[in-house]
Amino acid sequence: MKHRQSISSYWSILLILVLTPLLLWAAITILPTHDDWAGTTKPSFEPFFIKERFLFYGYHWRPFDTMVGYVAGLNPQVLYPTFNHCLVVIGHLVNSLLIFKLITAIGLNKNAANIATAFFFITPATMATVLAVDSQNQTYALMWDIIAFLIYIKQKKGKYILWTISIFLATWSKENGLMWAVICPILAYGFNFIEKKQLRKDLLIGICIMVVYALAIWLLPKQMIIHPEYVPDSLKTISGFIKFFFSSFITVDYIWLLHQPSRNLLLASITVILTIPFMYYIYIRQLKLIKDRKIVCTLISLLIAAAPHIFTVFSMMHTYGGLVFVALIIAISVNNYSYQCKAIIISFAFFALSAFAINIHLWHESYLSGLTGKQMAIDAIQKTGEPVDSVYVIIIEDDYPKLSSFCVIPSDAFGWGRATQYETNYDWPKVVNDTIITRNKQSLQTANQLAAFQLKDGTYNCIWIVDHKNITVIRNDIYDKEKLH
Repeated sequence: MKHRQSISSYWSILLILVLTPLLLWAAITILPTHDDWAGTTKPSFEPFFIKERFLFYGYHWRPFDTMVGYVAGLNPQVLYPTFNHCLVVIGHLVNSLLIFKLITAIGLNKNAANIATAFFFITPATMATVLAVDSQNQTYALMWDIIAFLIYIKQKKGKYILWTISIFLATWSKENGLMWAVICPILAYGFNFIEKKQLRKDLLIGICIMVVYALAIWLLPKQMIIHPEYVPDSLKTISGFIKFFFSSFITVDYIWLLHQPSRNLLLASITVILTIPFMYYIYIRQLKLIKDRKIVCTLISLLIAAAPHIFTVFSMMHTYGGLVFVALIIAISVNNYSYQCKAIIISFAFFALSAFAINIHLWHESYLSGLTGKQMAIDAIQKTGEPVDSVYVIIIEDDYPKLSSFCVIPSDAFGWGRATQYETNYDWPKVVNDTIITRNKQSLQTANQLAAFQLKDGTYNCIWIVDHKNITVIRNDIYDKEKLH
């Protein structure tokens, strides 16, 4: 009887523990693409990494990323990307358990905690993070943020010190972690842990935490490099909000829906139809809760958490940090039904069926994208023949459709040439630089002219021209430069 009661009370945790090894295996099969080759979680061999990477890198201050890259650099062929994937999956497991703890800590019942926790663990909205190589930052930022909230509502002695430390640990994983400096008081107020007077005081403390962080960034030695994509504008903000809403609340296979080469509206429709009953019971049937203080404060917290991405760059990967609030909304709604309502359980089972189908599809496409990058790297190495020290990669702009980190265009999967360094265990090439030229009728001729200029300059030993998956290799020691004219 006790075993049955334990299973009934903690079935989501048992489900997570069963699924985690499968998720880990699936993640480990995915190879790096795109940003995985550009960020600081890739293998790092910087002798002065503490000065150049640990304190500040471009427009990021992410010490945790740097430490991951440094560890991966100790033995890249063994540790990368396996070490990174293990960290992400473990972080996702811990976050799921913390969400169960959070929901029970604020007074909601076990059934609500189980369904919301299982939702968070299996929802396809997490897959862009869970299956990525460089997403430790998002995973552990959320982990420290949830810990910060639990400290805020439970801790008595040293509460503000521990809360501040947790917020900074989250922020040193990823900048959006700082938003919980104001989220914690708002959420605590929503669930009656503090009154308005305390809310005003603690919001001021939270803003002071943000100011201290901003001041630290201003004082740190750095060379700020602001990528154009991160510059806010009104159209980008509107687009970001739409992406945020749909990726957070609407469960559908977005590859079948949005990726033109893969589009299958029938299958996409089936995936969303299976989730409609659950969404109906959670959102439509409980629409009256929209005025409830718990829901209002949760929605405000969700918007604050998503704001840094909405106003800069929002992709499916950036949904992760807000999903704890979606899970919390689900828990509040489920808590409003009679305990273990059969309609909720059956509708959630259909949601889970759709989620598993979508997740398998997302994994498969991510696997194929990584495999494309690896095959291109091997092709470039074989065509180059003898090792070279430096390579200049000329990429003819690829107009092939892409979707988030699942369906990556070949040049991005190739890491703009950097995937070759991994395949040679970073023996060669030591230097890989790239440029992208516009695709048109003269693009190949333009690429050859640029190659001629670079070879004459003598800075690079070799040129790689990338046209979709095709790679043309031009070595300066065996190629007749006159042919380039």
